[in-house]
Amino acid sequence: MYRIGIDLGGTNIVVGVVDENYHLIATAKCKTNTPRPADEIIADMARVSLEAVSTAGLTMNDIDGVGVGSPGTCNSETGVVERAANLGFINEPLQEKLQKLLDKPVHIENDANAAAYGEMLAGASRGTSHSMCITLGTGVGGGAIVDGKIFSGHNFAGGEFGHTVIVADGQPCSCGRRGCWEAYSSATALIRQTKEAMDAHKGSIMWKLSDNGTNVNGRTAFDAMRAGDQAGKQVVEQYIRYLACGMTNMVNIFQPEVLCVGGGISHEGETLLAPVREVIAKEQFAQTTISKTRLIAAELGNDAGIIGAAYAGV
Repeated sequence: MYRIGIDLGGTNIVVGVVDENYHLIATAKCKTNTPRPADEIIADMARVSLEAVSTAGLTMNDIDGVGVGSPGTCNSETGVVERAANLGFINEPLQEKLQKLLDKPVHIENDANAAAYGEMLAGASRGTSHSMCITLGTGVGGGAIVDGKIFSGHNFAGGEFGHTVIVADGQPCSCGRRGCWEAYSSATALIRQTKEAMDAHKGSIMWKLSDNGTNVNGRTAFDAMRAGDQAGKQVVEQYIRYLACGMTNMVNIFQPEVLCVGGGISHEGETLLAPVREVIAKEQFAQTTISKTRLIAAELGNDAGIIGAAYAGV
């Protein structure tokens, strides 16, 4: 039998059909087109689910259940998305509405938690019982798996690791706090740091690499560093210090077997991960233990959330 996994994002709705071996056998997607009424978004989730099932050469009779990974605070007991700001959902009974449309059991989960669960089932942290997945994108997303189960706190709002403070009274964060890890280690933060360095170093090659500042992205400083640019090198080194600070905090709190890193910046691979490992090795509390956390790249990319969502409620 098969399960449907839905990755509900602010930009796209992506649906996958996942088999019992956690293989993604077919997908379909559409634009989320926010802002618009929740009922319209949920109707599209159902429509694209049927499209994915058809693409897989199956019918809904072959489907055991449906899992949804949604942004925000998702109460997996009640099936209500209590708050998802970028979707405009407030106390939205997503599970109930989607069950009526698809006539299948539906489970909802926070999208970052679903991605971490997917990596545990079929990706970088498979075979472990304690793992974490940190995603470096527009924000810093994350999920923790403890004893093989998703950690979400007593109120399903746990796991917001990007909103732990690493610089007291530091940069303002979208959550309303100041100095959050997200405000220093997200792709958004890296772009801000790159632009600040460019303004301070008009002769930096980063200007050329970014089309005179019109196309600054998460690769700009890294590419400049590889080209021998000192300003680019300083940006990367500073960014890695911020990232490693938060990563070491995660290791000290959870002591996972594996901490995997995903998102666009993770494509830098060992250029990013090797120096972060060095900092963790020096600063982690568990200096004398034989078994230490392995920091590695996530493997599943965007598929992690689909696979994890499909099986999170099983």
